[in-house]
Amino acid sequence: MTAGAWVLLAAVVGALAFGAWRAYADGRFRGTHAVKGSGVTSTSSTDDSSPSVEPVETTAPLDLPAGTPLGERATLLQFSSAFCAPCRATRRVLADVAGSVPGVEHVEIDAEHHLDVVRRLGILRTPTTLVLDARGVEVARAAGAPSRQQVLAALDGVLP
Repeated sequence: MTAGAWVLLAAVVGALAFGAWRAYADGRFRGTHAVKGSGVTSTSSTDDSSPSVEPVETTAPLDLPAGTPLGERATLLQFSSAFCAPCRATRRVLADVAGSVPGVEHVEIDAEHHLDVVRRLGILRTPTTLVLDARGVEVARAAGAPSRQQVLAALDGVLP
Protein backbone atom coordinates (compact mmCIF):
# COMPACT_ATOMS: atom_id res chain seq x y z
CA MET A 1 0.00 0.00 0.00
CA THR A 2 1.13 3.50 -0.72
CA ALA A 3 1.55 6.19 1.90
CA GLY A 4 -1.59 7.94 0.66
CA ALA A 5 -3.66 4.79 1.15
CA TRP A 6 -2.39 4.46 4.74
CA VAL A 7 -3.29 8.08 5.46
CA LEU A 8 -6.76 7.54 3.99
CA LEU A 9 -7.23 4.37 6.03
CA ALA A 10 -6.13 6.15 9.23
CA ALA A 11 -8.52 9.03 8.52
CA VAL A 12 -11.45 6.66 7.94
CA VAL A 13 -10.70 4.66 11.11
CA GLY A 14 -10.36 7.90 13.11
CA ALA A 15 -13.64 9.24 11.76
CA LEU A 16 -15.44 5.98 12.54
CA ALA A 17 -14.05 5.94 16.09
CA PHE A 18 -15.12 9.55 16.67
CA GLY A 19 -18.58 8.85 15.25
CA ALA A 20 -19.02 5.80 17.48
CA TRP A 21 -17.96 7.77 20.56
CA ARG A 22 -20.27 10.66 19.64
CA ALA A 23 -23.22 8.31 19.12
CA TYR A 24 -22.54 6.70 22.50
CA ALA A 25 -22.12 9.97 24.44
CA ASP A 26 -24.75 12.14 22.73
CA GLY A 27 -27.74 12.87 24.95
CA ARG A 28 -26.48 10.96 28.00
CA PHE A 29 -27.00 12.64 31.34
CA ARG A 30 -23.93 13.18 33.45
CA GLY A 31 -23.26 14.86 36.77
CA THR A 32 -23.23 18.58 37.31
CA HIS A 33 -20.77 21.01 35.78
CA ALA A 34 -18.60 23.61 37.45
CA VAL A 35 -20.33 26.99 37.41
CA LYS A 36 -18.23 30.07 36.77
CA GLY A 37 -18.72 32.90 39.18
CA SER A 38 -19.98 30.74 42.02
CA GLY A 39 -16.73 30.92 43.93
CA VAL A 40 -14.15 33.66 44.21
CA THR A 41 -10.57 33.00 45.15
CA SER A 42 -7.87 35.58 45.48
CA THR A 43 -4.92 35.67 43.15
CA SER A 44 -1.54 34.47 44.30
CA SER A 45 0.18 37.72 43.34
CA THR A 46 0.91 40.40 45.91
CA ASP A 47 -0.52 43.31 43.92
CA ASP A 48 -3.98 44.72 44.52
CA SER A 49 -5.50 43.27 41.38
CA SER A 50 -9.07 42.06 41.41
CA PRO A 51 -9.71 38.47 42.50
CA SER A 52 -9.88 35.79 39.85
CA VAL A 53 -13.08 33.83 39.42
CA GLU A 54 -12.61 30.09 39.15
CA PRO A 55 -15.35 27.59 38.32
CA VAL A 56 -16.41 25.43 41.25
CA GLU A 57 -19.23 22.98 41.72
CA THR A 58 -22.04 24.49 43.70
CA THR A 59 -25.17 23.43 45.47
CA ALA A 60 -26.65 26.92 45.24
CA PRO A 61 -29.55 27.60 42.87
CA LEU A 62 -28.48 28.70 39.40
CA ASP A 63 -28.67 32.38 38.51
CA LEU A 64 -31.15 32.15 35.62
CA PRO A 65 -32.64 34.97 33.54
CA ALA A 66 -35.37 36.93 35.33
CA GLY A 67 -38.81 35.39 34.99
CA THR A 68 -37.58 31.84 34.39
CA PRO A 69 -40.24 29.59 35.96
CA LEU A 70 -39.19 26.60 38.04
CA GLY A 71 -41.22 23.44 38.44
CA GLU A 72 -42.63 22.40 41.81
CA ARG A 73 -40.57 19.20 41.82
CA ALA A 74 -38.04 19.58 38.98
CA THR A 75 -37.21 21.69 35.94
CA LEU A 76 -35.92 20.57 32.55
CA LEU A 77 -33.88 23.54 31.35
CA GLN A 78 -33.05 23.36 27.63
CA PHE A 79 -30.52 25.60 25.91
CA SER A 80 -31.18 25.78 22.18
CA SER A 81 -30.57 27.94 19.14
CA ALA A 82 -32.72 28.97 16.19
CA PHE A 83 -31.13 26.77 13.52
CA CYS A 84 -30.57 23.65 15.62
CA ALA A 85 -32.45 20.62 14.25
CA PRO A 86 -31.82 18.37 17.30
CA CYS A 87 -33.19 21.19 19.48
CA ARG A 88 -36.66 20.72 17.99
CA ALA A 89 -36.62 17.00 18.75
CA THR A 90 -35.36 17.70 22.27
CA ARG A 91 -38.12 20.28 22.76
CA ARG A 92 -40.75 17.67 21.88
CA VAL A 93 -39.26 15.03 24.19
CA LEU A 94 -38.87 17.39 27.15
CA ALA A 95 -42.36 18.89 26.70
CA ASP A 96 -43.80 15.38 26.56
CA VAL A 97 -42.01 14.36 29.77
CA ALA A 98 -42.98 17.59 31.53
CA GLY A 99 -46.60 17.04 30.51
CA SER A 100 -46.66 13.49 31.79
CA VAL A 101 -44.77 13.91 35.10
CA PRO A 102 -46.58 16.13 37.63
CA GLY A 103 -44.61 19.03 39.06
CA VAL A 104 -42.00 19.05 36.26
CA GLU A 105 -41.60 22.17 34.13
CA HIS A 106 -39.87 22.45 30.73
CA VAL A 107 -38.11 25.77 30.14
CA GLU A 108 -36.30 26.62 26.91
CA ILE A 109 -33.65 29.34 26.80
CA ASP A 110 -32.29 30.71 23.53
CA ALA A 111 -28.52 30.41 23.87
CA GLU A 112 -27.88 33.21 21.39
CA HIS A 113 -29.82 35.76 23.45
CA HIS A 114 -28.42 34.72 26.84
CA LEU A 115 -24.69 34.41 26.18
CA ASP A 116 -23.81 35.49 29.73
CA VAL A 117 -25.76 32.54 31.17
CA VAL A 118 -24.34 30.18 28.54
CA ARG A 119 -20.78 31.15 29.41
CA ARG A 120 -21.35 31.04 33.16
CA LEU A 121 -22.91 27.57 33.02
CA GLY A 122 -20.35 26.17 30.58
CA ILE A 123 -22.81 25.35 27.81
CA LEU A 124 -20.67 24.31 24.84
CA ARG A 125 -23.29 23.13 22.33
CA THR A 126 -26.98 23.04 21.66
CA PRO A 127 -29.11 21.36 22.67
CA THR A 128 -27.93 21.07 26.24
CA THR A 129 -30.44 20.00 28.88
CA LEU A 130 -29.99 20.69 32.59
CA VAL A 131 -32.09 18.90 35.18
CA LEU A 132 -32.76 21.18 38.14
CA ASP A 133 -34.31 20.17 41.44
CA ALA A 134 -37.15 22.13 43.08
CA ARG A 135 -34.70 24.71 44.46
CA GLY A 136 -33.12 25.32 41.04
CA VAL A 137 -29.90 23.41 41.74
CA GLU A 138 -28.38 21.55 38.78
CA VAL A 139 -28.31 17.80 39.39
CA ALA A 140 -27.57 16.48 35.87
CA ARG A 141 -26.87 17.64 32.33
CA ALA A 142 -26.91 16.19 28.86
CA ALA A 143 -25.27 17.60 25.74
CA GLY A 144 -27.13 16.52 22.64
CA ALA A 145 -30.63 15.16 22.16
CA PRO A 146 -31.65 12.82 25.01
CA SER A 147 -34.28 10.14 24.59
CA ARG A 148 -37.45 10.02 26.68
CA GLN A 149 -36.06 7.10 28.70
CA GLN A 150 -32.85 9.02 29.46
CA VAL A 151 -34.82 12.05 30.68
CA LEU A 152 -37.09 9.89 32.87
CA ALA A 153 -34.03 8.11 34.32
CA ALA A 154 -32.41 11.47 35.14
CA LEU A 155 -35.63 12.65 36.82
CA ASP A 156 -35.74 9.49 38.96
CA GLY A 157 -32.70 10.81 40.82
CA VAL A 158 -34.46 14.10 41.55
CA LEU A 159 -38.07 13.21 42.26
CA PRO A 160 -38.95 11.68 45.64
